[in-house]
Amino acid sequence: MKPTAIIVDDEPLARARLRDLLAEQPVVEVVGEAADGRAAVRLLDEARPEIAFLDIALPDLSGLEVLAAARHRPLVIFTTAYDRYAVAAFELAAVDYLLKPFGAERLRAALERALDWLRR
Repeated sequence: MKPTAIIVDDEPLARARLRDLLAEQPVVEVVGEAADGRAAVRLLDEARPEIAFLDIALPDLSGLEVLAAARHRPLVIFTTAYDRYAVAAFELAAVDYLLKPFGAERLRAALERALDWLRR
């Protein structure tokens, strides 16, 4: 059974691009998407995915605030255009931090890291 994942990004094109990249590497099953912080918290707690692809800059709550508000704690791969939040992300035990625009190879490396964590 494949690990489940969600995509959280306020930009529809960014969500579509990540969805397409993940479809090329079918090692996870995407079970939901959210476009703002409050929806992301609900999705995390309802879908309970193993992995979350989470943007930092979101309406309502930042990606960091989403993690603080959610009860469910998946492995997190941040997907963002801002490098200044990297330290805070890793302090929250992020699996990886993908700077936009990222490609298939960089995503593959992040996925491998997440899958290794899940195997442990």
